[in-house]
Amino acid sequence: MAYVSQEDKAKLAPVIKSVLKKYSMKGSIKVQNHTKLAVTIKSGKIDFKNYTHGDGYIQVNEFHVDRHYQGEARNFLSELVDAMKGPDYFDNSDAMTDYFHTSHYISINIGKYDTPYQLTA
Repeated sequence: MAYVSQEDKAKLAPVIKSVLKKYSMKGSIKVQNHTKLAVTIKSGKIDFKNYTHGDGYIQVNEFHVDRHYQGEARNFLSELVDAMKGPDYFDNSDAMTDYFHTSHYISINIGKYDTPYQLTA
């Protein structure tokens, strides 16, 4: 069963923050329901305009970053996914038998549903 604690978040946070800093992004990290590590990107220098529906909000599918994003956006999101998983991440799930066993889930949001992502200069 997936589980992520505040201690796990504290171990992963420095690497996540270094990825955010490298790409000049501002965001927050939180644990949701003790199963999911979530990062919300509030603002930054990467233009995500071509990936939104015009509302400044994206729920990133971490399994399809390489296919749906290009350039700096892809590089940033790929590094962020790796940082959020960390060295102890595992996924022994088998959807065919309805068996889900992973260290923890991750969630990446660009902006919020009520607060759009802000592109900075």
